[in-house]
Amino acid sequence: MDNLKTIALILFLALYAGLLIYPKYRTWLALLGAAIFTILGISPWTQVTSMIDFNVLMMIGGTMGIVALFIESKMPAKLADILIDRMPDVRWAVIVLALFAGVISAFVDNVATVLMVAPVAMDISRKLKISPVNMIIAIAVSSNLQGAATLVGDTTSILLGGYANMNFLDFFVYQGKPGLFWIVQLGAVLATSTLLYTFRKNKEPIHLEEVTEVKDMFPTYLILGMITLLIFASFIENRPAVTNGFICMLLMGIGLLRKYLREQDFTGITGVLLQIDGETLGLLTGLFVVIGGISAVGVISDISKAFVFLAKDNVFVIYTLLVWGSVFFSAFIDNIPYVATMLPVVASIAALMNIDPTLLYFGLLTGATLGGNLTPIGASANITAIGILRKAGYEPKTSEFMKIGVPFTLIAVTTGYLVIYFLFR
Repeated sequence: MDNLKTIALILFLALYAGLLIYPKYRTWLALLGAAIFTILGISPWTQVTSMIDFNVLMMIGGTMGIVALFIESKMPAKLADILIDRMPDVRWAVIVLALFAGVISAFVDNVATVLMVAPVAMDISRKLKISPVNMIIAIAVSSNLQGAATLVGDTTSILLGGYANMNFLDFFVYQGKPGLFWIVQLGAVLATSTLLYTFRKNKEPIHLEEVTEVKDMFPTYLILGMITLLIFASFIENRPAVTNGFICMLLMGIGLLRKYLREQDFTGITGVLLQIDGETLGLLTGLFVVIGGISAVGVISDISKAFVFLAKDNVFVIYTLLVWGSVFFSAFIDNIPYVATMLPVVASIAALMNIDPTLLYFGLLTGATLGGNLTPIGASANITAIGILRKAGYEPKTSEFMKIGVPFTLIAVTTGYLVIYFLFR
C-alpha cells in the first residue's frame, strides 16, 4: 500500500503541475490522470462510478443550459438598462452595474454574468467617450464575489453543496445561523465602498435613449422555477442523491423542447448546448476519480495530518491557513480543481480534530472564491473581462486590475474571515 500511495502522490503532483503549466489541456490531463489511476488500481474500476458526483455534474450542466436561454432572452440586459437609466451619473451607474452583476452572479455562472453585463458598460463608455476598463473590471470582481452566495452561484459552491450535503436553503440559514449568502452580502457592501472611491471623479450625467427589448419571458420563468424547486427539494427528507441535478437537467430539457417547438429547427438548440462548458464537466469528472483514488490509498489522510501537525491542533491557526492560503493559491490557479482537492482534506482535518467541519468548509470557499479577484488570471470571469476589453481595442495592465481587485478582495475576504469564525467557531 505504501508503494501505491507513493505512486499515487507522485502522479497527483504531476497532474496538478500539468494543470498549472498547460491550462488549455486541463480537461484532457484530468481524464488521462483518471485513466492512469484506474489502470494502476489506485482508483479501482469497480468504484469509479461511485467516486464521480453525478449530481454536481448534472447541476452544472443543467444550470449552464438554462442560463444560456436566459441570456438569449435579453432579460438581464433589460434589467441592467432599467437600473442604469435611474442613476444620476457614471459613478453610481458603475456601482449599480457592479452590484447588479453580483446579484445575477449569485444565481448565474460568473463568466455568463460578465458576458451579460459587460456590453452595457461598453455602451455607456462609448456614448460618453470614456475608458471602459475600470468599469468592466468592477463588474468582474463583483461577479466573482457573489459566486459563493448560493448553491448555484459558482462551480465551487456546487462542489461544496454536493460534498457537504448542503441544500439551497443551507446557504441562507445554516445550523440556525446566518449562512454564506448573508456573509457574502456584508462583504459585498463593504468591498463596494472601494469602488465609490475609485470612481469618485466620474460624475458625467447619464441617460439611456433605448431600453433592451426582451424576446422571450419563458427562460426567466425557468430560472425562477429552478430556484423554487431547489428550495422545495430542501424540505424532502431522504431524497435521491441526484435530486438537484435532475431538477436542473429537467428544466433545461423543457426549455430546449419549447425552443424547438417554436423554431422547428435544431440550430437554436445546438447553439444553447454549445454554451454548456463541457471542458469543466470533463475536468471535474477526471478530478473526482483522481481525488477518490488518492483518498482511497491514504494520501488525503496524510495531508490532513500534516496540516494538524503544523497548526499544533489549533483550530484558529488551521482556519487562518485555509482562508488566506486559499486566497493566495486562487490568485494564480483555477479554484475549481483546488476546491475539489481540498474538500476531502478539510473533511479529514475536521475528523482528526473531532470538530464540526463547517468552519473549515466555509473558510475554504470564502478564500478560494473571493481570492481569484487579486489578479487578472485568478478567475475565469476576470480572464473573460480582459478578453472583452482587448477585443474592443483596450489593453488593460495588471496594475490597473489589481488597483481595483486587491482592496476589493482584502475587504471582502477579511469580512468573511472574521464573521465566519465568530459564527461557526
